[in-house]
Amino acid sequence: MTSASIVNKDTIVAIATPAGNGGVGIVRLSGAAAYTIALTISRRSSLAPRYASYTHFYADDMTVIDSGLVLYFPSPKSFTGEDVVELHGHGGQLILSLLTRRCVALGAREARPGEFSERAFLNDKLDLVQAEAIADLINAQTESAARQAQASLQGVFSNRIEHIATQLIQLRLYVEAAIDFPDEDVDFLSEGKVAYQLADLLTSAQQLQSTAKQGAIFRQGARVVIAGKPNAGKSSLLNALAGNDVAIVTDQPGTTRDLVREQVNIAGVPLHLTDTAGLRKTDDLVEKEGVKRAQQAIDDADVTLFCTDDSDPSEPLVLNPSRRSLQLLTKIDLTGRHPGRCINTSPDGKKGLPVIAISAQTGVGMDELKSEILACLGVSASNDTLFSARERHLTALQSTIDILALAQQQFLSSGAGELLAEDLRLAHERLGSMTGKMTSNELLGEIFGQFCIGK
Repeated sequence: MTSASIVNKDTIVAIATPAGNGGVGIVRLSGAAAYTIALTISRRSSLAPRYASYTHFYADDMTVIDSGLVLYFPSPKSFTGEDVVELHGHGGQLILSLLTRRCVALGAREARPGEFSERAFLNDKLDLVQAEAIADLINAQTESAARQAQASLQGVFSNRIEHIATQLIQLRLYVEAAIDFPDEDVDFLSEGKVAYQLADLLTSAQQLQSTAKQGAIFRQGARVVIAGKPNAGKSSLLNALAGNDVAIVTDQPGTTRDLVREQVNIAGVPLHLTDTAGLRKTDDLVEKEGVKRAQQAIDDADVTLFCTDDSDPSEPLVLNPSRRSLQLLTKIDLTGRHPGRCINTSPDGKKGLPVIAISAQTGVGMDELKSEILACLGVSASNDTLFSARERHLTALQSTIDILALAQQQFLSSGAGELLAEDLRLAHERLGSMTGKMTSNELLGEIFGQFCIGK
């Protein structure tokens, strides 16, 4: 799309700074009438591009609404690609509302959530991944998440997508040419080049998906559930990870009846911790409901920490071989067991699964546990090359991979160029939906509707 795509649309206005009072507040305009509105409200004859001019802002009756700076960014060298004006005044909500209402009276329309970023996308100032990165940067809860959102905004993620798209286009052209010229002496489809490029393409998509999954974890966090028998040290573990007495800890089994939640940050990864009721059969209706909720939390978890009391020799190890779970031996300050990863032996003498021995009371083994949680999530110790990603991106990548894998299977078995060409087209379409090269208006509305007003 080009800047002509929306040149005739309304001029929009919105407060671009957060709600509340502050030293400075900004009202932003974008559109064909932005410059004229700025001249009228400031009573100036002209504005120098990209130059901050001190001025008064006037009401219709020529009384002064506020005083501050006005900046003018002419099209196409602006955030939206249109004429953009920013009015920098004092940060009181009443003052900013009066300035906004004055702009509306002069012909502007109040912007929808995300409409400034949407116009930047429609005018080819950024792609859809970069537009989403703006919202991710604003909402980042950790330094790592902010750094990765900035990487996406700078085009790191988009460039990786475009690299695969270029590979796809080249392969599509080759396959289409082979189909269009079937009378050539050489059978291009059977000479091995297509199969090699298809395998390379699939590998590239899988590698991008792996990196995107890590970026998504840094952006949205991971659900970590603490589970086990009553009195297994679950609540003490929650408190130790949170660094605060979030849950009640007593010697009486079954203290926790409901889900107790807390958010922590480990190596820049937001973890949504959930302490659960002890897993046991009970006739107590309240506790039974707690156990039911605990089971549901385990089913929904990204990682489950199954706790077993090491100080109780009669307590069997809670075994769960799921790749999304870690086995813990707790209270090792009472047993003298060496902290960290070890192999436990079950009461019947059989060698058990690897477990992590910890003491929430003294803190030994906790560093090893945190490292194991990150490893279980597939998060690398070095995240400098990561970028922010969303569930939408992961879904599109998985769909691309599924189509390419099916295309590879069918091509190796049948060698049918026509089927391969269609599969490559579909894969290209899924990939293009991520950056907005191939997407629907409904998807655009859903994405930009999640933005704040004024962005």
